[in-house]
Amino acid sequence: MHIYLPIAEMSVPVESLAGIGLAMGLLSGLFGVGGGFLATPILLFMGVPPSVAVGTQACQLVATSMTGVLGHWRRGNVDVRMGVVMAGGGVVGVIIGALIFRLLQYIGQVDLFIAASYVVLLGSIGGMMMIESAMIVLRRAKPKASNDILANRPFFQNLPYKMRFAHSGLYISAILPVAIGVISGLLVSVLGIGGGFITVPAMIYMLGMPGLVAAGTTLFQVIFVSGVACIIHATFNHSVDMILGLVLIGGGVVGAQVGVFISRHFKGAPARLTLAVIILGVCIRMIAVMFLPPDQMFAMDVR
Repeated sequence: MHIYLPIAEMSVPVESLAGIGLAMGLLSGLFGVGGGFLATPILLFMGVPPSVAVGTQACQLVATSMTGVLGHWRRGNVDVRMGVVMAGGGVVGVIIGALIFRLLQYIGQVDLFIAASYVVLLGSIGGMMMIESAMIVLRRAKPKASNDILANRPFFQNLPYKMRFAHSGLYISAILPVAIGVISGLLVSVLGIGGGFITVPAMIYMLGMPGLVAAGTTLFQVIFVSGVACIIHATFNHSVDMILGLVLIGGGVVGAQVGVFISRHFKGAPARLTLAVIILGVCIRMIAVMFLPPDQMFAMDVR
């Protein structure tokens, strides 16, 4: 069954959209990532305009993250203080990202920028996660020791504005989580992704947070950051398609709860290796779309 998207001005199979939402929710609950890195490219593959895909994804991330964080909250995997500090930086990142997005629209380079950004981000992050996780699984490497964490280096130890994050067992400068939050806000606003595949590893390897707490805290701060991004895109870019968002949310709510349940039995290096494979798969598909010739060189759209 097809459904008409008024803002995107196109009809798409509702089953496909629900499946995308389900996959996003599953990734959100299982890995602590918003799943936008998977949904946004797939929406682009389906022909949804980039501005609509990004704007609607920001809206959908609010519901998916809220559903996913409830499960982590019940299990004590959310550092509220850390999440609030990150969200403050995230709002700043959203505002900067919205200005960048408007500029890209003005010069007509949104499509190219989004595609190239996904290739670079997914390729680099997925590749590093794949190598590290594979070495750990094969017992050729050990997880980073606490003295290898970036926050424990002398330079970062001497940064001002130190705060104690009791739930994570950290006493670090607030500048570090704020900087991670700014990156998250930029990714939400410009690419329509929560940035969990970047922020979660950063919180683990840079700050030294426990893996499940990093996942739950990331989802917590994404609620506020993506909410601000959704308002900005709807108000200034008019690119939020509520029909598209509601269908994605419906699938995401179910998938998030399933993902949180599975996360209790599937974690550590095997989970990171699985996520790396998914990320690299999306990256390869994006490269193919960018460089391989389409099946039809020309198309006529009659409305």
